[in-house]
Amino acid sequence: MGRTVIVGDVHGCFDELIELLEKVGLRPDDLLVSVGDLVDRGPAPGEVVGFFRGRPNSVVVMGNHERKHVRGIFSYAQEITRLQMGDGYAEAVAWMRTLPYFFEDEHVRVVHAALVPGVPLAGQREEILCGATSGERRLATLFPDGHWHDRYTDGKPVVFGHHVAGREPLIRDGRVFGLDTGACHGWNLTALCVPGFTVHSVEAHADHWSVAKRRWQLPVLKTKPWGDFAWEELSEKIARFSGTSDAASREWLRAVEEWAAGVRALIPALVDAACRAAGALTADEMRRHPAASVLFQAHGGRLGLGVLEKRCTTPGRVLELAAALGVAAPEPPDAAGRSRQG
Repeated sequence: MGRTVIVGDVHGCFDELIELLEKVGLRPDDLLVSVGDLVDRGPAPGEVVGFFRGRPNSVVVMGNHERKHVRGIFSYAQEITRLQMGDGYAEAVAWMRTLPYFFEDEHVRVVHAALVPGVPLAGQREEILCGATSGERRLATLFPDGHWHDRYTDGKPVVFGHHVAGREPLIRDGRVFGLDTGACHGWNLTALCVPGFTVHSVEAHADHWSVAKRRWQLPVLKTKPWGDFAWEELSEKIARFSGTSDAASREWLRAVEEWAAGVRALIPALVDAACRAAGALTADEMRRHPAASVLFQAHGGRLGLGVLEKRCTTPGRVLELAAALGVAAPEPPDAAGRSRQG
């Protein structure tokens, strides 16, 4: 009869996952269960997802990191994962939507982050099970003086991840097993084999999250819709990200700053171009023009610098008007002119 092999938070650490399963001696008839957080922070989230999707007899519990991708809630880690997974990202997220929030058999219960003791799994809140921010706040209210698992008294063991226990798993009374041992931070990846309740670990090859944050900073910066940011917001973001230690990122941000300044400096020229066009076109021609509203303002003598500045609140809006009026604009650094529409 096969075992149930439960693996802690993998976070994209594919090589360590394979080493751990080799150490465990995973067999085809073993049920492989992940506590969730297959993705984010590590070097190979696509390979990890592909492995679990492709292996029969496998279950992945919804982690808070999968839920972020499903809900489109992006911080730096999710932006990196989207780039790492490339063309396979959308399909992977579609698969993540199908993940259950818990697993239970005759031997054990598995959740990603937490549960409220005494409440059946089917009656638990999803945000608590997966460790979403709202679930964490609710747990803090319910258990202000300790952890939820301090109150867990059921006979059936519970296994979870989410909070890094340290280099070694959290094990209490043979009934509480916290398996997140910080693989993506350079510590260990841990598995629990049931029904024997044996623990196995392998060491991480590196502090993967520190490496990923540095390696992917410039690619992530290039995906941001710089052309859609309002001028003040754009300046604030450039100032914030320019504190990086990565020289290539700082250089690229300086180029973005120069490009944005050049785009903004076009506004007086756009006023002049609109006034010239309004004087040369008929009313019917102005109505068909892509800059029609601006041309009619100019024709009526209502287009001053202040009026156009209020209209051109982002680089993208300046560039759209410049293209409509035939005014040459500065070329953006690679990807800097990207907008949310592509």
